[in-house]
Order: sequence, then structure tokens, then C-alpha cells
Amino acid sequence: MPPKKAPSTSKKTEAKKKEKIIEDKTFGLKNKKGAKQQKFISQVEKQVKSGGQHNLNQTVNAKKEEKEKKLKEQKELAKLFKPVATQKLEVGADPKSVLCAFFKQGTCTKGDKCKFSHDPAVERKSEKRSIHVDMRDADANDTIENWTEEKLAEVVAKKHGKEKTMPTTTIICKYFLDAVERSLYGWFWECPNGEKCIYRHALPPGYVLKKDKKKAESQKEEISLVDLIERERAALGPSQTRVTLESFLAWKKRKIQEKKDRLQKEEERKLKDFKAGRQNGLSGREMFSFNPDLVDDGMDDGEVAVE
Repeated sequence: MPPKKAPSTSKKTEAKKKEKIIEDKTFGLKNKKGAKQQKFISQVEKQVKSGGQHNLNQTVNAKKEEKEKKLKEQKELAKLFKPVATQKLEVGADPKSVLCAFFKQGTCTKGDKCKFSHDPAVERKSEKRSIHVDMRDADANDTIENWTEEKLAEVVAKKHGKEKTMPTTTIICKYFLDAVERSLYGWFWECPNGEKCIYRHALPPGYVLKKDKKKAESQKEEISLVDLIERERAALGPSQTRVTLESFLAWKKRKIQEKKDRLQKEEERKLKDFKAGRQNGLSGREMFSFNPDLVDDGMDDGEVAVE
């Protein structure tokens, strides 16, 4: 018997498949009124219904490749003619609180020496006000030579008829220092003396705050008494007499004898002064011990000595 033929798909099934393909290819475009969209839809329907699915895929792929090629060319041109990044910094702002523009583009070559931050997280934070820069110094350096016409007009409109008093001393403002010590200094802090405060609103280089001193002292290494004794013993050097019972008794005997000799010399000196008539610095007991006759001379007639 001859082999059976494979069952052929019905026309109804093929029509459903074609409708499904058309629906997938034109998804979301049927409700749009643009001429290009309608033209594309009609092309898809024509190609699918005429059995040109392969040609349709080729057309779609060609358009996709052309689009990707154009996008790639645009990226290369943008990279080639990329504008030079300029870093802007607010007056008095801490550079480390601003992300480096060149680092953001991947072109910074300074590394750790760059005054701006290379931490991407910094970009999400607000700029900090530097405690080492007096805002009024920046205004003093902002002279008319550096102004544009717009800047000049702005200054005239804002400051006309007013003169800004600049600091005339190197003394730090006590209100500023107190605000820094208590961590209250920031963009919204204002000096109680106002803008005319003559004292400095900046810390000199190397200035250490009290709170930092306390923190450093608390972090100092604490040494025990035993370690301190051992350290002092080591500082004396090797040529020292070791303390034993015999050496201690000999030292004590020598010290007692030295004390006796010192007291005897002192007594001889006082006796010599007494005989010479110099009685300043002598106690009554010492005077009577040097001359017992003073007791009899001091008693009046009729008095009885009490033993």
C-alpha cells in the first residue's frame, strides 16, 4: 500500500496564524492615526497574507540594524566632541563635598591629589559649608575687574549706597567658635553680631577644637602602674645597684648616721651663735639647754621652783 500523505493544514487554520502574526507585529499601532504607522500596518498585512513572512522578518531586522547603527554613530560623535567639563563651586563650600566632574566622565587623572571628591555618594548630599573659609573674604576678592555687565548691574541694584565692613582683626568670633564646638554651624547659621561682625568666621590652619582635644585625650593609651615602674627602671640604665635586704639595711643605717651627724652640726652651730649673742632662731628649750643658769636668773625673790 502506498504511504499515507501528511494531513495538510486547513485554510481556516492558516488564516488564524496569519492574523496572529499580523496582530503581534502591529501591536499597539492600530489605534494610531499617523501615516507612517498605517503604511507599516498595511505592508505587514500584505506580506503576511501573501505568505512573505520571511521577507517581513528581513525588513524588520534591517530596520533594527540601521537604527542601532545610527545610535552607535551618535554615541561616537558625542564621545569625540564631548564638551570640556567645568567645575563650579559655591563660595565657601568644602571641595570634598562636591563630586569631581572629570571623575564623573572618567577622565580625572589626579587621583587622591584631586581637591574634589571621587565618591559618587557625595553627589546625593548637599554641599557643606567650610569652617576654614570666611565667606566675607571671598566677597572681598570678588572685585569689579572680574565682573560682567550683568554682575555689575546686580551689585548696583543690591548694594547701592551700602558699604560692607570687613574683618579688621585675626581674633575668632566667639559665637562662630561656639557654634562650631556645638556642631551648630552650617548654611543657615547667622552670627548674632550680624553681617558687620568684625571678628573672624573661620578657623586658622591647624586649629584644634576643644571637642577634638577631649576625644584625642580619651583615646590615649592608658599605661598601668606596673608598666610605668618597668619603664622608669629601664630608663635608669644597667649600672645600678639591685635592691636586696642587705643593701636596704646598709642604706638605712647610712641614712640614720647622716641624720645624726647633720643634727649634731646644727646644734654646734646654734651653740656658737648663742655664745656670740645671736639668739635669733633659737627656741627657749635650746637656750636653757645651752645656759641652765637662765632658770635661776628668771626667778624673783620668794618664788619657789617647781620640780
